[in-house]
Amino acid sequence: MKNKHICYLILVFFALMACTTVSKKVDDTVKEEEIKLSKFLKKSESELKIEFGKPDLIEVSSNTNKILIYYETKFRIKCERRFEIGKNQKVIGFSSKNCF
Repeated sequence: MKNKHICYLILVFFALMACTTVSKKVDDTVKEEEIKLSKFLKKSESELKIEFGKPDLIEVSSNTNKILIYYETKFRIKCERRFEIGKNQKVIGFSSKNCF
């Protein structure tokens, strides 16, 4: 009976360690994504389009800035990247969701 408890504790320990590893990998990937996208801040809209191509969707925000939206699917997970373009045709902001 005591051996069952020890085996159970060992399994729980490894399960928790696996969750920590996955969480760290996701956090690292998110940081890499932010570093990659932050390089486009203050760059022109045309430079952004050279890198990402034609946007999948273009929206106009309430302050009349353009928002270029790019979708990408990997492992059936839909990644969405949004870039806000100011009146001077420069990237002034970005966001990324499910991109890893």
